[in-house]
Amino acid sequence: MRKKLRVAAYAVCVRDGQLLLARSPAADGGHEWVLPGGGMDHGEHPNDTVVRELEEETGYHVEVTGFLGMDSIHHVIPWRHRRKVDQHGLRLVYEARIVGGELRHEIGGSTDMAAWRPLDDVPGLTRVGLIDIALRLWRERPAVGRVEHSPK
Repeated sequence: MRKKLRVAAYAVCVRDGQLLLARSPAADGGHEWVLPGGGMDHGEHPNDTVVRELEEETGYHVEVTGFLGMDSIHHVIPWRHRRKVDQHGLRLVYEARIVGGELRHEIGGSTDMAAWRPLDDVPGLTRVGLIDIALRLWRERPAVGRVEHSPK
Protein backbone atom coordinates (compact mmCIF):
# COMPACT_ATOMS: atom_id res chain seq x y z
CA MET A 1 0.00 0.00 0.00
CA ARG A 2 1.32 3.40 -0.96
CA LYS A 3 1.52 6.00 1.82
CA LYS A 4 1.06 9.68 1.13
CA LEU A 5 1.32 12.73 3.39
CA ARG A 6 -0.22 16.01 2.24
CA VAL A 7 0.24 19.27 4.13
CA ALA A 8 -2.01 22.21 3.30
CA ALA A 9 -2.67 25.63 4.80
CA TYR A 10 -5.96 27.54 4.83
CA ALA A 11 -7.21 30.87 6.11
CA VAL A 12 -10.26 32.07 7.94
CA CYS A 13 -10.91 35.64 6.76
CA VAL A 14 -13.90 37.28 8.42
CA ARG A 15 -14.95 40.84 7.64
CA ASP A 16 -18.20 42.58 8.56
CA GLY A 17 -19.85 39.30 9.58
CA GLN A 18 -18.91 37.57 6.34
CA LEU A 19 -16.52 34.70 5.60
CA LEU A 20 -14.34 34.62 2.51
CA LEU A 21 -14.87 31.35 0.64
CA ALA A 22 -13.97 29.79 -2.69
CA ARG A 23 -16.12 27.45 -4.75
CA SER A 24 -14.76 24.19 -6.09
CA PRO A 25 -16.18 21.45 -8.31
CA ALA A 26 -17.53 18.59 -6.18
CA ALA A 27 -17.10 14.89 -6.84
CA ASP A 28 -20.83 14.52 -7.61
CA GLY A 29 -20.64 17.02 -10.47
CA GLY A 30 -21.99 20.00 -8.52
CA HIS A 31 -20.04 22.57 -6.54
CA GLU A 32 -19.03 22.95 -2.91
CA TRP A 33 -17.62 25.83 -0.90
CA VAL A 34 -14.08 25.54 0.46
CA LEU A 35 -11.77 27.67 2.56
CA PRO A 36 -9.22 29.54 0.48
CA GLY A 37 -5.91 27.76 0.73
CA GLY A 38 -4.25 24.62 -0.44
CA GLY A 39 -1.21 22.43 -0.70
CA MET A 40 2.16 23.54 0.55
CA ASP A 41 5.01 23.48 -1.96
CA HIS A 42 8.17 21.60 -0.95
CA GLY A 43 10.36 23.93 1.11
CA GLU A 44 7.61 26.55 1.50
CA HIS A 45 6.63 27.87 4.92
CA PRO A 46 2.89 27.34 5.65
CA ASN A 47 2.38 31.09 6.29
CA ASP A 48 3.67 31.73 2.77
CA THR A 49 1.37 29.00 1.44
CA VAL A 50 -1.67 30.81 2.85
CA VAL A 51 -0.60 34.15 1.35
CA ARG A 52 0.10 32.58 -2.07
CA GLU A 53 -3.06 30.45 -2.19
CA LEU A 54 -5.38 33.28 -1.13
CA GLU A 55 -3.99 35.54 -3.83
CA GLU A 56 -4.36 32.77 -6.43
CA GLU A 57 -7.92 31.83 -5.43
CA THR A 58 -9.41 35.21 -4.43
CA GLY A 59 -7.21 38.02 -5.75
CA TYR A 60 -6.64 39.36 -2.24
CA HIS A 61 -3.33 40.04 -0.55
CA VAL A 62 -3.51 38.93 3.06
CA GLU A 63 -1.56 39.24 6.26
CA VAL A 64 -1.53 36.20 8.51
CA THR A 65 -2.65 37.38 11.95
CA GLY A 66 -2.63 34.12 13.86
CA PHE A 67 -2.43 30.36 13.87
CA LEU A 68 -5.75 28.83 14.87
CA GLY A 69 -4.87 25.15 14.84
CA MET A 70 -4.43 21.98 12.88
CA ASP A 71 -6.72 19.27 11.62
CA SER A 72 -5.48 15.79 10.82
CA ILE A 73 -7.37 13.47 8.51
CA HIS A 74 -6.53 9.91 7.60
CA HIS A 75 -8.18 7.56 5.14
CA VAL A 76 -7.40 4.78 2.69
CA ILE A 77 -8.56 5.40 -0.86
CA PRO A 78 -8.54 3.29 -4.04
CA TRP A 79 -5.65 3.88 -6.40
CA ARG A 80 -4.70 2.37 -9.72
CA HIS A 81 -4.22 -1.33 -10.46
CA ARG A 82 -6.40 -2.38 -7.49
CA ARG A 83 -3.93 -0.84 -5.08
CA LYS A 84 -4.81 1.58 -2.32
CA VAL A 85 -3.28 4.75 -0.93
CA ASP A 86 -3.01 5.31 2.80
CA GLN A 87 -3.47 9.07 2.79
CA HIS A 88 -2.75 11.36 5.74
CA GLY A 89 -3.57 15.05 5.48
CA LEU A 90 -2.45 17.81 7.82
CA ARG A 91 -4.51 20.95 7.40
CA LEU A 92 -3.09 24.05 9.07
CA VAL A 93 -5.66 26.76 9.74
CA TYR A 94 -4.66 30.40 10.05
CA GLU A 95 -6.52 33.63 10.59
CA ALA A 96 -5.78 36.34 8.05
CA ARG A 97 -6.91 39.82 7.15
CA ILE A 98 -7.15 41.48 3.76
CA VAL A 99 -4.45 44.10 3.18
CA GLY A 100 -4.85 44.69 -0.58
CA GLY A 101 -5.93 43.35 -3.92
CA GLU A 102 -9.44 42.99 -5.30
CA LEU A 103 -11.86 40.10 -5.23
CA ARG A 104 -11.66 38.03 -8.41
CA HIS A 105 -12.22 34.44 -9.47
CA GLU A 106 -9.39 32.01 -10.08
CA ILE A 107 -8.84 31.03 -13.71
CA GLY A 108 -7.51 27.57 -14.55
CA GLY A 109 -7.12 26.50 -10.94
CA SER A 110 -8.84 24.29 -8.42
CA THR A 111 -11.61 26.83 -7.71
CA ASP A 112 -13.88 28.77 -10.04
CA MET A 113 -15.35 31.47 -7.81
CA ALA A 114 -14.55 33.48 -4.69
CA ALA A 115 -17.16 35.26 -2.59
CA TRP A 116 -17.94 36.73 0.80
CA ARG A 117 -20.73 34.73 2.44
CA PRO A 118 -22.59 35.79 5.62
CA LEU A 119 -21.47 33.70 8.59
CA ASP A 120 -25.12 32.95 9.41
CA ASP A 121 -25.59 31.41 5.92
CA VAL A 122 -22.62 29.03 6.11
CA PRO A 123 -24.53 26.11 7.73
CA GLY A 124 -26.89 26.04 4.73
CA LEU A 125 -24.16 25.96 2.10
CA THR A 126 -22.90 22.85 0.35
CA ARG A 127 -19.43 22.88 1.86
CA VAL A 128 -16.44 20.78 2.84
CA GLY A 129 -16.16 19.76 6.49
CA LEU A 130 -12.99 21.78 6.99
CA ILE A 131 -15.06 24.97 6.98
CA ASP A 132 -16.92 23.85 10.12
CA ILE A 133 -13.69 22.78 11.80
CA ALA A 134 -11.98 26.06 10.92
CA LEU A 135 -14.89 28.14 12.19
CA ARG A 136 -14.86 26.21 15.46
CA LEU A 137 -11.12 26.89 15.78
CA TRP A 138 -11.77 30.57 15.04
CA ARG A 139 -14.64 30.86 17.54
CA GLU A 140 -13.31 28.65 20.33
CA ARG A 141 -9.55 29.28 19.98
CA PRO A 142 -8.61 26.12 21.87
CA ALA A 143 -5.25 26.28 23.61
CA VAL A 144 -4.25 22.96 22.05
CA GLY A 145 -5.15 24.13 18.51
CA ARG A 146 -7.48 21.21 17.92
CA VAL A 147 -11.19 20.51 17.88
CA GLU A 148 -12.76 17.10 17.61
CA HIS A 149 -14.67 16.20 14.47
CA SER A 150 -18.41 16.43 14.93
CA PRO A 151 -20.41 13.34 13.95
CA LYS A 152 -22.57 13.86 10.85
